[in-house]
Amino acid sequence: MRLEKINDVLGTANRGNPAESGLCTLCRADCPGKCETWTSSLVGRKLLYPRDFGLVTAGANKTTHVGVSYNSLRIQGYAYGSVGLGEDLTSNADDCIFPNVDLTTEFGAEIKTKCRLPLMTGALGSTFIAAKYWDSFAAGCALTGIPIVVGENVVGVDKESTLSSGKILNAPELDRRIDTYLRYYDGYGAIIVQLNVEDTRNGVAEYVAEKYGDKCIIELKWGQGAKNIGGEIQVTSLDYAIFLKERGYVVDPNPALPEVREAFEKGSIKSFARHSRLGGTHLSSVELVREDFMKSVEYLRSLGFRRISLKTGSYGMEELAMAIKFASDAHLDLLTIDGAGGGTGMSPWNMMQSWGVPSINLHAKAYEYAKILETNGKNVVDLSFAGGFALEDSIFKGLALGAPYAKLICMGRGIMIPGFLGANVEGVLNPERRSQLNGNWETLPKSIQALGNTPEEIFASYYDVQKKVGKDEMSKIPYGAIAMYTMADKLACGIQQLLAGARKFNISQITRNEIFAANRETAKETGVTYITDANNEIAKEILMA
Repeated sequence: MRLEKINDVLGTANRGNPAESGLCTLCRADCPGKCETWTSSLVGRKLLYPRDFGLVTAGANKTTHVGVSYNSLRIQGYAYGSVGLGEDLTSNADDCIFPNVDLTTEFGAEIKTKCRLPLMTGALGSTFIAAKYWDSFAAGCALTGIPIVVGENVVGVDKESTLSSGKILNAPELDRRIDTYLRYYDGYGAIIVQLNVEDTRNGVAEYVAEKYGDKCIIELKWGQGAKNIGGEIQVTSLDYAIFLKERGYVVDPNPALPEVREAFEKGSIKSFARHSRLGGTHLSSVELVREDFMKSVEYLRSLGFRRISLKTGSYGMEELAMAIKFASDAHLDLLTIDGAGGGTGMSPWNMMQSWGVPSINLHAKAYEYAKILETNGKNVVDLSFAGGFALEDSIFKGLALGAPYAKLICMGRGIMIPGFLGANVEGVLNPERRSQLNGNWETLPKSIQALGNTPEEIFASYYDVQKKVGKDEMSKIPYGAIAMYTMADKLACGIQQLLAGARKFNISQITRNEIFAANRETAKETGVTYITDANNEIAKEILMA
């Protein structure tokens, strides 16, 4: 299905080509707007409805579905009943209202991690855009009550960190990331620290365990949906490239070569790409992978980690089954499954376009494999689905497709947009701190000026955040965190409305019966019932009664 760049009903527009998620394929931190995610970071739940009420009527144009994708799933609603109401509520119409839908969820094996919304971030690692806007991301996620992931290589690329004999002595950037989140953490959400090959060698797990104890979840990484090689960043300094090379990274082109240095000095080479290593290269069979994985988990537990997660990418079915089976057998707390179509800070473009299993196919198989384990009396790890999620309808579909095993939807770029936007607004209103805030604007776009010229006027959830933290603390809250809280409020309200229409008043009650396939191909690939087959036999019984 062709995705339009302009949504006249909502008054939103994509600057670039929209992906399946509704985000532009290239999302810029300096963007003046105004896609749906960008705009919802300002006006919040108001964006759920068509603009210019009283002057317009609006009609859907999303009724033709071609191919297999999340857009080819539709959401089911029901005309009677109610399930999942809280203890103090009854099934009368006064209680069965969408604001009463409970979106809190939890995940974990022995220790349950509570979340206010069924969302988490993707891994925000060593890409500079993650570092620049971390304060907004971390504070926003903590205030919203959802987990955030410190991605790979944060210590390794930090020029201020020190290592001795290859092991970390201090890691100021990692400390900053963890401490910023914990400042506003109130018992909902989590800070997750991810490990790759270099992080493991550098002793990141040991450092986190000793300094933060059980305040963090530690995450093993097998891969991601954006690429099938290790993480990458780009640097424009020869000295920094040499530093990264000496830290043990693969740097391309090699800054140690005289001809490369000369080319850089002459200007024909202007940047270097730092790459992480592939994991598991010394393993040659499923049995060896399992043995190695279980040893890694056992070692992390010996360090004191009581909560451990795994992140895997859009590999084929063998690796998917391994991830689900091994994570379940090890009683891990969460397995994030990242499908192709997800986002990136830096990945080879054509690799990202062509490699891996698309999200809907991968997630459908994840459900199938989890069901096999459960049917055979085996433990099933809690799942999080990632890869191209941004709007409330896609979040609902992902949770329903993976129900009851999927507890969270993992969002990368969609959660970062409010951080960019808030920093840009704050930089305009506080020009003396614009550089420090990484603001990219000198003036507010007209679309924002139409809302106001103060944060209280611009962000719909400003006073909600102020109520949560207090007036004194409010001056310390990044505008990007306020923007994230505002966007999350819109997503939450949208999910509540969809669940209420499905007569489910608790997110834990969502099932595959809340979605159906809009074409036969999607039904075949996902196992989700085709539209007119859903409840068709019950319908015939009604007619013949």
